[in-house]
Amino acid sequence: MIAVIGENMKIRRFEKIQTSGLVVSYIHAGGKIGVLIEADTDSDSDAVKECLKNVAMQVAAMNPKYLSSADVSEDYKEHEKNILLAQAKEDPKNAGKPDNIIEKMIIGRLNKELKEVCLLEQEYVKAENKENVAKYVESVAKAEGVKLAVKKFVRFETGEGLEKKNEDFAAEVAAQMGQ
Repeated sequence: MIAVIGENMKIRRFEKIQTSGLVVSYIHAGGKIGVLIEADTDSDSDAVKECLKNVAMQVAAMNPKYLSSADVSEDYKEHEKNILLAQAKEDPKNAGKPDNIIEKMIIGRLNKELKEVCLLEQEYVKAENKENVAKYVESVAKAEGVKLAVKKFVRFETGEGLEKKNEDFAAEVAAQMGQ
């Protein structure tokens, strides 16, 4: 059934997920953020669904760009290394340090950044101890005695991808005044 609501609505982005596992959805902030999690699992128990919903909440809150560090392109890593190298060379604390020490610092900083942008390496926000999301999913799978692995996530946010119109209010007023 199609209803007429009088609004000009256009779908800018959608995702089709076909799986033999399980897909769990989560809506956050009154519909402003939506998340889909695809998991490879042989169970659809309440504990598994709860685990995946918690992972979806993590995605909504932390907005990761990649599933794991294995999914990060070499171009992205090289770009980030170049930025970190430029920052390290400008820092007066690093003056006189050998290149191999600076290289190790850059690798450490890059690994820290990858932990922030990769879902499975992120620190799980609901954990009491400092476990990451991958360890949380693994612990639930072990407790339930099932196979469970997050394969993919999709995050949608209202207004995402819209071009923002730059308006100069002073110029607009001047144009209306005939100046």
